[in-house]
Amino acid sequence: MRIEDVDAVESLTRDTFHDLQVRTRPADWPVPRRRSAERRAEWRRRCRHLVERDPGGCWVAEDRRRLLGAATSLRREDLWGLSTYAVLPGTQQRGVGRLLLDAALGHSEGCLRGMICSSHDPRAVRRYRLAGFTLHPTMVLRGLVQRAALPVVEHVREGSPSDADLLNTVDRLIRGAAHGPDHELMARTHRLVLIDRPNGRGYCYLYPDGGPYLLAASNRRTATALLWHSLAEASRDEPVSFGYVTPEQEWAIDTGLAAGLQVRSREFLALRNMTPPMPYIPSGHFL
Repeated sequence: MRIEDVDAVESLTRDTFHDLQVRTRPADWPVPRRRSAERRAEWRRRCRHLVERDPGGCWVAEDRRRLLGAATSLRREDLWGLSTYAVLPGTQQRGVGRLLLDAALGHSEGCLRGMICSSHDPRAVRRYRLAGFTLHPTMVLRGLVQRAALPVVEHVREGSPSDADLLNTVDRLIRGAAHGPDHELMARTHRLVLIDRPNGRGYCYLYPDGGPYLLAASNRRTATALLWHSLAEASRDEPVSFGYVTPEQEWAIDTGLAAGLQVRSREFLALRNMTPPMPYIPSGHFL
């Protein structure tokens, strides 16, 4: 993949993921909307970041007429992760997906561990399992936050670039590898809050409308406080959601239930040579 491919890859993933969401959404969920102009711009920034930082992990497939598929992946210390994987609807049976995933996995050579936030597309799930990843079923929590349930959360402060060492230290403790340069981008696109206390350290990037985009903490008590803080920032009128919660993350499930959210079984966390990080809520893009 080259920088000049980014716009076409964004368009392909927008159509591909929207098609998947429409086909698989629960009946009582709203009809999925395509990416807004703001979200499209954010997606392109994220993709350019990966092409620049991990050129060997970002690939496209094309024929003489058009783009057929794309995969972006990253290496951070000894952890490899798949950020995006999409094949144009109607072309999945041509072997494009297998070739793309094989190319991206070449970027993982020498990495001890691997992580993928997998969709529920059975073709993608099959590919990840055949590549040696263990499939951990996950849950999504979604709904309107019950404001009366919100507790008072203390010791949370705004994060800044000067907190990079703290963030990377927590990363290494929980998932075995720092996010490194990804923190620079996430801090520009998402609000960062953290707790730095003798009895617990952790951080959370928030979606613009509240809820956790990525959360990591040294213990469950700190993680729970950060999750409550992120839910308190949610809209009063729009549902909040977060996913890729494995069964081990009962602190997150209990907090979501206490906030009035519903729990559904959906998607997978695919891991290689590692157990589910905990307490941790991964980002689908930066893992």
